Amino acid sequence: MDALGSAARTEESFRKNAAAFALLRERIRTEGRRVELGGGTQAMEKHRSKGKLPARERIARLLDPGSTFLEIGQFAAYGMYEEHGGAPSAGTVFGVGIIHGREVVLVANDATVKAGAWFPLTCKKNLRAQEIAIENRLPIVYLVDSAGVYLPMQAEIFPDREHFGRIFRNNAVMSSLGIPQIAAIMGPCVAGGAYLPIMSDEALIVDKTGSVFLAGSHLVRAAIGEEVENEALGGATIHCEISGVTDYKMRDDAECLDKVRSIIGKMGDRPRAGFDRIDPVAPAFDAEEIVGILPADRAKPYDMYQVLARIIDDRSFDEYKAGFGRTIITGYARIDGWAVGIVANQRSVVRTRKGEMQVGGVIYSDSADKAARFIMNCNQKRIPLVFFQDVTGFMVGSRAEHGGIIKDGAKMVNAVANSVVPKFTVIVGNSYGAGNYAMCGKAYDPRLIVAWPTAQIAVMGGKQASETLLGIRLRAMEAGGRHVSEAEQKALLSEIQSRYDAELDPLFAAARLWVDAIIDPTETRSVLSRGIAMADRNPEIPRFNPGVLQV
Repeated sequence: MDALGSAARTEESFRKNAAAFALLRERIRTEGRRVELGGGTQAMEKHRSKGKLPARERIARLLDPGSTFLEIGQFAAYGMYEEHGGAPSAGTVFGVGIIHGREVVLVANDATVKAGAWFPLTCKKNLRAQEIAIENRLPIVYLVDSAGVYLPMQAEIFPDREHFGRIFRNNAVMSSLGIPQIAAIMGPCVAGGAYLPIMSDEALIVDKTGSVFLAGSHLVRAAIGEEVENEALGGATIHCEISGVTDYKMRDDAECLDKVRSIIGKMGDRPRAGFDRIDPVAPAFDAEEIVGILPADRAKPYDMYQVLARIIDDRSFDEYKAGFGRTIITGYARIDGWAVGIVANQRSVVRTRKGEMQVGGVIYSDSADKAARFIMNCNQKRIPLVFFQDVTGFMVGSRAEHGGIIKDGAKMVNAVANSVVPKFTVIVGNSYGAGNYAMCGKAYDPRLIVAWPTAQIAVMGGKQASETLLGIRLRAMEAGGRHVSEAEQKALLSEIQSRYDAELDPLFAAARLWVDAIIDPTETRSVLSRGIAMADRNPEIPRFNPGVLQV
């Protein structure tokens, strides 16, 4: 592997690239800090005045000292629901943490955001939490503090297959799979939401602040005329000493969280998948150098080998078919000691053995054929797959079509879709069109999918899309008998470009949970290692069957 040394820091191009990346990095960090304020300073103070810890502090108390929390969906609902006052992180904090040395999925309602009410994205985010627990057979802890469904948007969250009721269906399915579920009721737990903690294996409730009932006092009064206060209706004393609905009565948040830790600490271990791991070796070069390798102008090529050299263990790369299908790099490697199969788009312009030039970031027939074969090999060997996406799509044109690009592309998509080993995806730059699918986009069930601040996800690039949309608009206007001047055309193009560019922003993708997180390139190695450790907790890997391949 040809890798760029640290001396590159003195090069002018490196400095320009690093400076451009620094702006992207700082923007993501700034927005992340803003999102972490939840409902704002006043809402936080009001929450604390009730003796309650904020959601992120509750999670922090559960974690092993010195361990890190892999937050997922931090930017969920970013820039959305503004007409309703916004919903930072969709009013829920979730991710994977380490408790007594074990990976655990943690989900905490943020009651500073609309009293923890559920928006449509809140539901999608909670379903993703359960999906991660199911795929990896991880215990899950729910820290419940929610007013229930956000009623002004009830039609978008209540009755459909991927709506609120799916949460409770998953509770039942997870129980049947033997996945431990623990719920701590640390605030209101109302109506249909009451089923989530009670369908868990065990439920704790905090005295005086926790409550659970199908209908609160106002609804009871309206429905049957009974006058009763919420505490007498469904407080900790009622449910721990009279109804028997909950299992542990806790004095306060701190005692409740300590009890959750204690319960998890006594869980027995289970068989693992057995993915190969040896003592890790640091990469050959500093991961911080990645920010100088990625060009500030995303249209310019760069060498993906140099990026990989700053993520994978030194001297661990065994390249597969190095001289064939060179716009995709395939090979076996190690990341933090874990054996992985790498599938990465090569962004350099490459020359084939026949002397033909191929554009970097484009998937050609030979590259698709190679990648499909390599993916099948990794399934045969039970080696997790890691995809590094910077792809503009499959090659087009008469020569590509005559050469069977659709057939070879379908072969690759088939292999990705039917792959049974865990898959992980890092979106480095472009993620356009069918390239997103072939390189294991969200629709293809990666165990984790993360993006760098340089990521863009769309059907096609901004320039091509804007010009295509402009052409459609102009034809419609001219068909109506209107002549469009050159100045008007430029103004229309600028308007279309601005709107399309906003949708290319990685925060736009993260807001809709197309990616699990936006991470810094320097975090890639640790995030992937954490993901494989999670996946290793599920020993059940079905037999690989790719179905019918168009050979």
